[in-house]
Amino acid sequence: MRNRAAITSESIPPLALLGLGLGAGIAGGLAEILWISVYSAGAGGGAVSVARGVAEAVGLGGAPGAATLGVVLHMALAALLGIAVIATLMSLPVRWRNWQSEVSVALIALAAVWAVNFLVFLPVLSPEFVNIVPMPVSFASKLLFGLASFAAFRAGRAATPEILPAPLRARNHQRK
Repeated sequence: MRNRAAITSESIPPLALLGLGLGAGIAGGLAEILWISVYSAGAGGGAVSVARGVAEAVGLGGAPGAATLGVVLHMALAALLGIAVIATLMSLPVRWRNWQSEVSVALIALAAVWAVNFLVFLPVLSPEFVNIVPMPVSFASKLLFGLASFAAFRAGRAATPEILPAPLRARNHQRK
């Protein structure tokens, strides 16, 4: 008999993981866009400069429609990040599969992503981008991504309980 605490996950259908990850990434990416738009409107700036900055960070700032391209790039990166976050959450041991642990892991993961991006890569790749919005605003943006991706994950997982490991399905069934 396997130790229940040692169970991490059973075989998760790749399409289920992809679907949950894309949903989480889109939710997180949209949360960031909304947050930056609200901040920019209140600060008297424009979210367009942030979108353009994303395109500039990858060397496409001079392209026609750079702001639109920046949003597309942002959402593509958000989708990939969502898949990575969901893969991480799905690999948690069953005993950690509760909302408190999952939201904590999501927030810690996104804080780490922010730190690597804003303290390591972006200062080298695009120093201007780091200063488009204040660091606390960009950090809050990444934490909102974490919250939104967590919420999308929980909603998606509730809608598709067959992807849960058997011990977790049994535990959830007993609660009903």
